[in-house]
Amino acid sequence: MARLIIVSNRVPSSSDRQQPAGGLAVALRDALKQGECLWFGWSGRQIDDADKDNRKAGAEQVRNVAYSTIDLTHSEFDGFYQKYSNGILWPLCHYRAGLMSYSRKDQEVYWEVNQLFARELKKQLRPDDIIWVQDYHLFPLGQALRDLGVTNPIGFFLHIPFPPWSLMKSLPDAEHLMRSMQAYTVMGVQTEDDARNMNDGFVQCNIAQKAQVFPIGIDPDSFVQQAEAGEHDFDVQRLQISLRGRPLIIGVDRLDYSKGLPERFHGYEAFLKRFPEHRGKVMYLQITPVSRGNVEEYRLLKRQLDETAGRINGMYGDFDWTPIRYITQPVPRHLLAGFYRLADAALVTPLRDGMNLVAKEYVAAQDEEDPGVLILSHFAGAAPEMEDALLVNPHDADEIADALHKALTMTQSERQARWGRLKPDVWRVTAQTWARDFMTALAGETHA
Repeated sequence: MARLIIVSNRVPSSSDRQQPAGGLAVALRDALKQGECLWFGWSGRQIDDADKDNRKAGAEQVRNVAYSTIDLTHSEFDGFYQKYSNGILWPLCHYRAGLMSYSRKDQEVYWEVNQLFARELKKQLRPDDIIWVQDYHLFPLGQALRDLGVTNPIGFFLHIPFPPWSLMKSLPDAEHLMRSMQAYTVMGVQTEDDARNMNDGFVQCNIAQKAQVFPIGIDPDSFVQQAEAGEHDFDVQRLQISLRGRPLIIGVDRLDYSKGLPERFHGYEAFLKRFPEHRGKVMYLQITPVSRGNVEEYRLLKRQLDETAGRINGMYGDFDWTPIRYITQPVPRHLLAGFYRLADAALVTPLRDGMNLVAKEYVAAQDEEDPGVLILSHFAGAAPEMEDALLVNPHDADEIADALHKALTMTQSERQARWGRLKPDVWRVTAQTWARDFMTALAGETHA
């Protein structure tokens, strides 16, 4: 059986290697069980620029998976990861080209690090390996490997959205980046919109490549177990006691401008203003772990959220009621599962998202006898397959307010009916089907 090579910007942490808890490690768990595997990527360590020629490679074997890592210098991390991947490609792919801060030097470092990855990975490749590259940090890696003579099948999957060519071409040298994607045997994206956008870009650039759709999901059975077990967790019970019988609205998002958090807060404020009967009788818990805290745009976003939450609490709060409980510390996955099960409504309102697995996790966590209501942005990748959620435009505060009121006054029978129609899709499109379908396509193209 051919060995599977996973390549990502960063490999899972040591604890995630033993017991995957979230993110890519969970999504790939089933694929990694199939046989011998190698996972290659950045170690997470930064070294002095002067030591670049003496950088260390790391290796650890966990059951059938070998984890191979390489260090980056401070300059490489800054140019490749901070400035180009997250300062250029991330906002561009989330339709926020105005937030790009382009430097040709950062672009050069981005390509150089991809070439570094290719050189280090090539040393470890076998002739029958199958390579699967993950996400926007590594768009050009396939071409860098081909330039070194690698002939193995190479698949690529983009976990975030892909913008229309009219927007993508605002990236200097965009055609060069698009052209590098010809190196991949299979190109995968999350949604039909993403495939249409990417394929239009290929056509505009006269490139012989075609993106295919492979929607990602969760492991619903495992998440149900966590949610049911969470009901008895001390911290979940603490939260339940603190509600004093009031319904709970929950939002869980990494701190990022793509998540529509200021717009969500304004929607909740409009809800309190327009439906005063809910004041003092509902609780909104927003969990927003800080990410990329050293990037100016994210510092400004955090300050904006801090100020907005404070203003809403000051305007509408009372001595025995705080309208928004807003925390920026991460919450363990098993606790989130319990919190989801406890929540009467979930606000999942990104301005643009690749898929958004929080929506699927919330549905999976519900008690079928008394399920909560999912309020979901039209612009989440999950929206087309979750039409029985309350779909909203996150830019419209009144629409969010109306959806919150509807969710909290909805009859039990309607909640059960909506959940009953949402559940099959969560179990139909899973992390397992995503990995299986992509690998099947890659194997099919390999033997074609």
